[in-house]
Amino acid sequence: MLDVIGMGNLNYDIIFLLDRFPEFHEKVVSREAHFGLGGAAGNTISWLATFGLKAGFIGAVGRDEIGEAHLKYFERLGVDTSGIDVVDVPSGVAVAMVHGDDKRIVKHLGANSLRKFKPEYAKKARFLHLSSNPPELIEEAVRFANASGIPISVDIGEATLPREVEGMVDYLLMNEDEYRRKYGSLDTSLSNAKNLIITLNGGGAIVREGDETFEVRGLSAKVVDSTGAGDSFDAGVIYGILKGWSLRDSAKLGMLLAYLTVQKVGARSAIVPLDEVIKLSKELGLDLPW
Repeated sequence: MLDVIGMGNLNYDIIFLLDRFPEFHEKVVSREAHFGLGGAAGNTISWLATFGLKAGFIGAVGRDEIGEAHLKYFERLGVDTSGIDVVDVPSGVAVAMVHGDDKRIVKHLGANSLRKFKPEYAKKARFLHLSSNPPELIEEAVRFANASGIPISVDIGEATLPREVEGMVDYLLMNEDEYRRKYGSLDTSLSNAKNLIITLNGGGAIVREGDETFEVRGLSAKVVDSTGAGDSFDAGVIYGILKGWSLRDSAKLGMLLAYLTVQKVGARSAIVPLDEVIKLSKELGLDLPW
């Protein structure tokens, strides 16, 4: 059995920090550049495996150097990679240009487009987490989890789901902009997911746990690069849930991991061992139930 299985994209990230975005047909020199492994669910699973949870992954990579790097990275963390297909299509790539709080991203799905949900593999999980998936895969996974009694979290992004499937989601995660676009306001009653977490611009989150709605205050940090901050937040939430914490405390841990992430360039640059996170949480007075 595995504590958690993630499903989503596995990308090679190229991130440029710019003083300004280029104009039409213009070249600019980046102030800083970062190259590394990424993909939303992969970032989340990387945190959880580093924290000592038994983790697995459902995805697809190319038969290339990037694909090989993904597998070796996960294996080094102890992540089970038997759910990852190696296919004859180049691995996914994401290029981000970052200027202050503004970020422009171009993705090539590549091997990610051949990803398939694997019910037999998913049965090994105590918990499933989905991020950066097409609607049909999300629906298949949510229906499976609901029928199998496996809790599932979905970081929905821009994907859409039928109302009845949304109601089967145990933990629906969205950022403020995504939620406003989908529902028109931040009214948490507009979603029929069992539990709802909306991360707010600038930090903090609105959480609906069953019928109770409350706000979790964010941590103030100078943002260097927000890439992967939502994925880190998801990791904190999932870790807390699996440890039996309240959703309030789980969201507080998510805030802490996002706080660490935005101060570094790259989605996985801020990943540190659990004992360092515990120490920092105590220094910040977060009062988490370690």
